[in-house]
Amino acid sequence: MRRWNGWGEEATEVELPAHGAAFLSQRIGEGQPLHDASLAEVLAKVPPSRLPAHPLVSTDAELRVRHARGQSLPDWLAMRSGEFGRFPDGVALPQSAEQIRELLRWVAAEDICLVIYGGGTSVAGHINPPAVERPVLTLSLARMNQLLALDEQSRLATFGPGASGPQVESQLRARGYTLGHFPQSWELSTLGGWVASRSSGQQSLRYGRIEQLFAGGSLETFAGTLELPSFPASAAGPDLRELVLGSEGRFGVISQVKVRVTPLAEQERFYAVFLPDWTRALQAIRELVQARIPLSMLRLSNAVESETQLALAGHPRQIAWLEKYLAWRGAAAGKCLMTFAVTGNPAQNALSLRQTRRLLKGFGGVFTGTLLGNKWAQNRFRFPYLRHGLWQAGYCVDTLETACDWPHVDQLLQAVEHSLREGLADEGERVHVFTHLSHVYAQGSSIYTSYVYRPGGDYAQALARWQRLKHAASQAIVANHGTISHQHGVGRDHAPYLAVEKGALGMATLHSLAQHFDPQQRLLPGVLLES
Repeated sequence: MRRWNGWGEEATEVELPAHGAAFLSQRIGEGQPLHDASLAEVLAKVPPSRLPAHPLVSTDAELRVRHARGQSLPDWLAMRSGEFGRFPDGVALPQSAEQIRELLRWVAAEDICLVIYGGGTSVAGHINPPAVERPVLTLSLARMNQLLALDEQSRLATFGPGASGPQVESQLRARGYTLGHFPQSWELSTLGGWVASRSSGQQSLRYGRIEQLFAGGSLETFAGTLELPSFPASAAGPDLRELVLGSEGRFGVISQVKVRVTPLAEQERFYAVFLPDWTRALQAIRELVQARIPLSMLRLSNAVESETQLALAGHPRQIAWLEKYLAWRGAAAGKCLMTFAVTGNPAQNALSLRQTRRLLKGFGGVFTGTLLGNKWAQNRFRFPYLRHGLWQAGYCVDTLETACDWPHVDQLLQAVEHSLREGLADEGERVHVFTHLSHVYAQGSSIYTSYVYRPGGDYAQALARWQRLKHAASQAIVANHGTISHQHGVGRDHAPYLAVEKGALGMATLHSLAQHFDPQQRLLPGVLLES
């Protein structure tokens, strides 16, 4: 059973180890646990539905609770406190494009606001019921999750948009293929959501971001169905797929997705290497990606994240021995952990590994084999569960991300970390901040920052602290050549900062498209575009 007030399955727990709690206590102070509301308390607050009856719509109170929030930290605080604020008036679970079209006609006729729901993993406020007078219907695509066709000659797979990461991979692997798209939310997020938010997977170096994988499909709009035929390439005017990629539900409902798939690799290996300091590590990862060595994944943690990962890893005795070995090899205080993967046939992987080792050796890299790399691979989808363990110990944790060209990476990273680290200083509160480069390109890199802070005495203070930190970091991003989102999308939380990146003419263009597809602003008002 999926949690109603947090991440993932109820049976999966990732507890904060005792030495991890001590680590955080030393850095930001003792935790401050807050009381959690019960499901029964929340159900008692669900108001009667304002929707007229429809055979495809349920107004069950618990179903409405379970579709009322995403996974941002404000969502977490709302769920844990029981103060949701607003609930959808009903939830629809269509099973076909025709049922989506039927619902769109009904929504238009009854003047209903529509929220599109994929896996419920949004961390930017995409799926929360908006503050409008109209009734709100949440349209869940969960039942449209099947592999509909597989063209093995063209290596194109057609899916329903509600297929989650495990559903996509299990259906493809049964036929000998993979999509290879593995965002951290892979366990719960959906193919349609990846397209709508321009998602990036952890192994995008090999398989590509979702914009490289998305070949075509269908979008159901109030104006009709927009069909996006698949071509290997086309010079026939602007690519209309770009209207769907990153549209975040503002223009219509994705009803079918065609993606480019890859045969399963013969072999895959994950490795870890430590670099002596951030300066050499940053130069090393840039040279590595620009050398075009065929790696499938490459990421670099700064010194604080490397220290934090080791502190939270468990097995303190083994970690102590590792620390001694690394110090002996020249990677002591200030060391940075790089993780990379090779995916392909054994001969290709061996060549890629030799090239990588040769390049990193010149930067003082200390290889530790596959043990730490495989541990990362085994646990890479479990990090979101740690929020629960930290919460139980009395800490809030959140993440934010951006991307920029290489000349700005270090400056932007330092600016974001400084804004967070000093964000609560006037309250006498410390914030634990750490960062990794999660996706690297020849042109530049993404920057993925996590931060942990104490919630304070109550939920209102916890939210107020988050608002201050989020705003400070977002301001630092747009002032230092960064995009407001590399992989999480815009939603409502990032919408106030979008104009800096798009400019006045770009924003006017987006508003014109929203007006064309949804003149009554029934689709997710406030998402992507503030009005």
